[in-house]
Amino acid sequence: MTSKLRIIPIGGLGEIGKNMMVIEYEDDILIIDAGIMFPENDMLGVDTIIPDYNYLLDKTDKVRAILVTHGHEDHVGALPHLVKDVPAPIYATKLTAGLIEVKLQRAGVLGDVALNLIEAGDVFDIGPFTIEPFHVAHSIPDCVGFGITTPVGLIVFTGDYKFDHTPVDGWPPDFAKLAEFSERGVLCLLADSTNADRAGWTRSEMVITEAFDKLFREAKGRIIIGTFASLISRIQQVVDMSQKYGRKLAITGRSMRDNTKMARRLGYLDIPDDMLVDLHQAVNMPDHQVAIMATGTQGEPMAVMSRLSRSRHRSLSIKKGDTVVFSAHPIPGNEEMVYRVINLLLQRGAEVLYERIADVHVSGHASQEEMKLMINLVRPQFLIPVHGELRHLKLHGKLGQQLGIPADNIAVVENGTPIELDGHSMKILPRLRGGYVFVEGSSVGEVGWDVLRDRERLAQGGVFFAVVPVNNNGDLVGTPEFVTSGFVAREEANELEEGAQERVAQTVRSFTGSRDQLHKEIEKSLERYLYDETGRRPLIHVVAK
Repeated sequence: MTSKLRIIPIGGLGEIGKNMMVIEYEDDILIIDAGIMFPENDMLGVDTIIPDYNYLLDKTDKVRAILVTHGHEDHVGALPHLVKDVPAPIYATKLTAGLIEVKLQRAGVLGDVALNLIEAGDVFDIGPFTIEPFHVAHSIPDCVGFGITTPVGLIVFTGDYKFDHTPVDGWPPDFAKLAEFSERGVLCLLADSTNADRAGWTRSEMVITEAFDKLFREAKGRIIIGTFASLISRIQQVVDMSQKYGRKLAITGRSMRDNTKMARRLGYLDIPDDMLVDLHQAVNMPDHQVAIMATGTQGEPMAVMSRLSRSRHRSLSIKKGDTVVFSAHPIPGNEEMVYRVINLLLQRGAEVLYERIADVHVSGHASQEEMKLMINLVRPQFLIPVHGELRHLKLHGKLGQQLGIPADNIAVVENGTPIELDGHSMKILPRLRGGYVFVEGSSVGEVGWDVLRDRERLAQGGVFFAVVPVNNNGDLVGTPEFVTSGFVAREEANELEEGAQERVAQTVRSFTGSRDQLHKEIEKSLERYLYDETGRRPLIHVVAK
């Protein structure tokens, strides 16, 4: 019996972020990417979310390599966690490896795994797989997709891409390699679906250069530009405009400073030594001579932009005449936080530019016409849309059908759904168990949905504590005491307590179960009483002693 190739999406299918893919053939496993995802608004207290890679924990000896497409957080952010459990060698291009090195060093695991440099155009073998990284254009330099020749056929994994003919780094995508793959015969294409709902073509990164030129030419005061810490090409664009219009550049935000230092060392950033100034120097310079780059374009509470909007940055404050630029697209789910920060910055007198009103950001992902071009270039037998919410994956699948791929040869699946391939067939297997792994500070996976539901109830209804004195026979021997927080005003709480005491006494008198179950019955009784009186459901906790 011929063995089959198994493809298992661990993250990034059915969502935006925490991208991670497993390629498995017999006793050999490749991992592609391991990213993070930002928490949604109802995930109170969560810092980030990482993929649930529990499937790999009993197979660590089979994992031959972790291949990385590029250095964005949604593709590398989970690596410090993953390598603690799955210490496989990492393969990445020079800039991506530099960004990974910064992350691993900060997490104290840099020496735990081998970090191997690769280049677009390389060909190398890992177990039964032949790996061919090929260059793609995205919104960060040194991005690659992977052609992977497996024992059952050639698969092509695009990573994040768009067909940008005029990228900032001057390195357009490798059309010839994609055509060469097609000539060999591609069994399966796994392609980015993020912009499957956008018609046409994604604009070139050069659009931003033109917008920045206009901004720097016309701005009279300080220019503060926020972007992702890993968006090295955007940093270079700001450097070029600062140099052209006689401004010094300060960089604030630890992650951006670390990445800038690394990218300069590796030659990916060209910044004259006399252009960079410390933030403390910048705030004392004439406004028209200053440009500042910062993190926090997703509304993260502790990032620079949020702290500036609340006047809580220790060195920098917003003043009238400042121009603040959000050079990033809000990740789905972050829109509310981003626009709250923008509104607060406007209140403080800044002029704020963002994607909807100015050309200060363009997507790094292919739109529909580019997706069609990718399919037509590669001409795969099978198509697996990856990287996107379910709506994106389904739309991408429909594009494939329009281009002649049979519906049965397209697998629109979500995380945890294995797909088996041989040289002529594809089978979708039952979905594996899995879910989100929440990260809070140093806690990884210790907080689950039950805790988040309690936090949501606390946020919506507050908390109501009841201390009920009972004896060993379960009889009430004193007056119940109550403490509330975030529920009702103190005066209203006093009015509720009398009725709550009566309700507790009734419950204790009529209860015939065991003493251990008494507190649950009191909680139910108080929940009904408080809802009848207030129409609200606080988190209720009863201590019967």
